[in-house]
Amino acid sequence: MRSSVTIRPLCPGDWDAVHAIYAAGIATGEATFESEPPTWEAFDGGRLPGHRLIAEDAGRVVGWAAVSPVSSREVYRGVVEHSIYVGPETHGRGVGRLLLGALIDSTEAAGIWTIQSSIFPDNTASLALHQKLGFRVVGTRERIARISHGPKAGHWQDTLLLERRSAVAGTG
Repeated sequence: MRSSVTIRPLCPGDWDAVHAIYAAGIATGEATFESEPPTWEAFDGGRLPGHRLIAEDAGRVVGWAAVSPVSSREVYRGVVEHSIYVGPETHGRGVGRLLLGALIDSTEAAGIWTIQSSIFPDNTASLALHQKLGFRVVGTRERIARISHGPKAGHWQDTLLLERRSAVAGTG
């Protein structure tokens, strides 16, 4: 990883770069059931404002991470689902680790006690990253949905449900 990679809050002006990275992740067929990135308005309305981050290298956005609440019920206020995407040109450089580490720090500081994610089993790099940062597989959702796009269109896909419980937030 180059030392010039920095993490900062995601701003509306970053959307074109975030959209492009999201689209590249979708195109792999290994990251999401989505067939296209959302609009800025949908993205903005569904993600918690205090936990949207980008990785920047020499002024260029190379990755992003964000969280969404899993429920509107008060008892689940400390449980979020996250997304993390890194541009294909920076895979293997530690950008994902920086982003996910910063996201964990921001959620813990806000009292969020559980981060969860669903990851395709064949996305081994993402699984390894998450496990290195304290996530554990809590289950498999077998044939949960069909992929609607790309080389796996029509294929029933499993997902692994991962979670990371904070050691400091929500433990009181």
